[in-house]
Amino acid sequence: MSSAASDAPRHAARYAEKVAWVSGGAAGLGEACCSRLASEGAQVVVADIDERAARSTADALRAAGFKAIAMGCDVADPKSVERAIKETCDKFGRLDLAVNNAGIAGVLTDIVQYPIETWNKVIAINLNGVFHGLRVQIPLMVSQGGGAIVNMASLLGTVGFPGTSAYCAAKHAVIGITKTAALEFGAAKVRINAVCPSFIKTSLTLGPIPDGPAWDDLAAKHALNRCAEPKEVAAMVAFLGSDDAGYLTGAAYLVDGGYTAV
Repeated sequence: MSSAASDAPRHAARYAEKVAWVSGGAAGLGEACCSRLASEGAQVVVADIDERAARSTADALRAAGFKAIAMGCDVADPKSVERAIKETCDKFGRLDLAVNNAGIAGVLTDIVQYPIETWNKVIAINLNGVFHGLRVQIPLMVSQGGGAIVNMASLLGTVGFPGTSAYCAAKHAVIGITKTAALEFGAAKVRINAVCPSFIKTSLTLGPIPDGPAWDDLAAKHALNRCAEPKEVAAMVAFLGSDDAGYLTGAAYLVDGGYTAV
């Protein structure tokens, strides 16, 4: 289990009696988000295409004294997303925070060589998955009088990066759909923001960028001279979903260690 739960102050209860749903919650950044939200009192739904891994993460959270359940969800399949969100509301009666986090990296190659099937898969999960989530989450939150949604974009949703055309395209689009949805449903008290993390060593990124000198080069591009930790991004997610961020909507928040400061 991520160390985010142990690093967050256990007395923080911003999410007491609240329900948080996290896609891609079984590992990496999603797991860190689940841990942080659970540590702040949320009843966390760990949703992931790998249901066994989701159960493992939920079991670890419960063993640590937190509240969590697991469920399978393929964000590329709108019916799967609809079922997962409905199951959450049937069990808990509401949905206070949805974190549309599930994503894949794709391959690292130039746009001319980029495989069409990989392009379609990256778009289906990283962009369409967010769209599928919003279409179900927003009406439920409107009906209950409000809620918060955090979409996981990326530093690469704000800049280009060679070899990542599909990922960059999807994450730029996530920021666009976030801003549009926030304008459409702000009056209904549904706040929708995006988080844009810098490079993080997880199973998502270690595929196309193996551990080694390439990561040292990436770290040197940041003002803080290091890449991000999952818990640092999870802290931003927890803030944006909380009442402390009650006047924030329609924005994309960089957690990038100064990468874009130049």
